[in-house]
Amino acid sequence: MNAPLDLVIHGASGRNGKRLIALGSADPQVRIVGALVRPNSSALGQDAGSFAGSNPINLAIDHRWPSKFDAVIDFSSPEGCIEALRTCVEHKKPIVIATTGLGPEQIETISEAAKQIPVCLAPNTSAAVNIGMKLVEQAARALRDVPGGADVEIIERHHRYKEDSPSGTAVKLGQIIAKEMGISRHVHGREGMVGKRPHDEIGYHAVRVGDDVGQHTIVFGMMGELIEIRVAASSRDSYATGAIAAAKFLVGKPPKLYSMADVLGL
Repeated sequence: MNAPLDLVIHGASGRNGKRLIALGSADPQVRIVGALVRPNSSALGQDAGSFAGSNPINLAIDHRWPSKFDAVIDFSSPEGCIEALRTCVEHKKPIVIATTGLGPEQIETISEAAKQIPVCLAPNTSAAVNIGMKLVEQAARALRDVPGGADVEIIERHHRYKEDSPSGTAVKLGQIIAKEMGISRHVHGREGMVGKRPHDEIGYHAVRVGDDVGQHTIVFGMMGELIEIRVAASSRDSYATGAIAAAKFLVGKPPKLYSMADVLGL
């Protein structure tokens, strides 16, 4: 990439948005031209760099879109994500969607937009998580017909402020496993006399504690042995660096719905 990537961060006041500002402004291949928030945000007007806890970057946090930009990273809300997506379609610019909690209709809207612009839909932009997804896919495929069957449980742990449950990453992991193992039943937590555990089931368990950045543990349990795959983040920088890499990847790509697996070449 010769000229810096003119990047808009949509959802700039959130925890991930702040790290995107800090790391993006330190990247010589990136120029942040928009740090966008809701019209009623208390962050409006503040210098984006100072707000993010780094050096000033002479860019005020705003709710208005810049006239020119090369790509967008969205870490906002399901509703805000769709608004950003429409703006990108209007300007024919790529977007990285890292917002979670999206519903079926919103996913369909994103899929339709990907026929017009490059879109990376990434419930988790961490390299480690996406490599973990590949390992989980391979394990599920290998265990599909194991004698006696393999029980699958997904335990995820996040900070107390997370609003959606289970996490978008846990949902994606479950979808990968369900496809490979032919499982159709998804159970979220258990309570009371639920009876014996059927094999045709993936169990999800969400833990919310303190400031935990994010952990996912996938357990494949057989009779006499088990396989456990765990991925954990120690800071939000893994999400920010992955999202920035995805934005760089999308520039110049044809319209399509991409994933982090495409970005990482998995």
